[in-house]
Amino acid sequence: MKLQQLMSFTRKAVDDYEMIQEGDRIAIGISGGKDSLTMLYALAGLRRFYPKKFEIEAISVNLGFDGMDLSPIVALCKELDVPYTIVDTEIADVVFKERKEKNPCSLCAKMRKGAFNDMAKEKNCNKIAYAHHMDDIIETMFLSLLYEGRFHSFSPVTYLDRMNLTVIRPLMYVKEMDVKGFRNLYNLPVQKNPCPADGYTRREYAKNLVKKLNQENPGAKDRIFRAILNGNIPGWPKRKDQE
Repeated sequence: MKLQQLMSFTRKAVDDYEMIQEGDRIAIGISGGKDSLTMLYALAGLRRFYPKKFEIEAISVNLGFDGMDLSPIVALCKELDVPYTIVDTEIADVVFKERKEKNPCSLCAKMRKGAFNDMAKEKNCNKIAYAHHMDDIIETMFLSLLYEGRFHSFSPVTYLDRMNLTVIRPLMYVKEMDVKGFRNLYNLPVQKNPCPADGYTRREYAKNLVKKLNQENPGAKDRIFRAILNGNIPGWPKRKDQE
């Protein structure tokens, strides 16, 4: 996927769900993975020509694992003219050494989001952007079906009233395979996740399940995504074409 196509998908999502307003300051969560770096490119590019003027701030929460080198991301943000802040934490020690969590993902995510949101507020941002793509939305729906017994997935736009922040997901129309293509085409400085729990989660199970369903029923993934978009899920805003 080339940058122009990425920008097209991103603008469609932003327009369909009115994710960006004039004067917004948007904090971009940078994990070091392919998804967040792709979103960085997308919003840095969109910023140049979108009719509603907005600013972006890139923020990484350093969990404290050994072997995480963020210097290539520092260089990329400089190249894209995006301010970049690294928040150093001891989350890894708390989760794995002090608490010794058997299921660490929930606590880690809560602490990571807390540190990210606090820095976003410190930088006077009113919105935060998560790099969830189409596959993430589909997999979350399956997790909800399997483990909660409901048809649900996270919304394109969510208001966090306790923090007075709005979450947006500009990559919602982008497929994971296209993110991988973008990563390879533009040599994104992806940092391997050093977390020992990486790849051994319920989400990984859902990812493999969706992959198998699509292999056995070609086009199933697109149909499932369309069902989610048209499913009137509680908390989801209306698309422009649904109003």
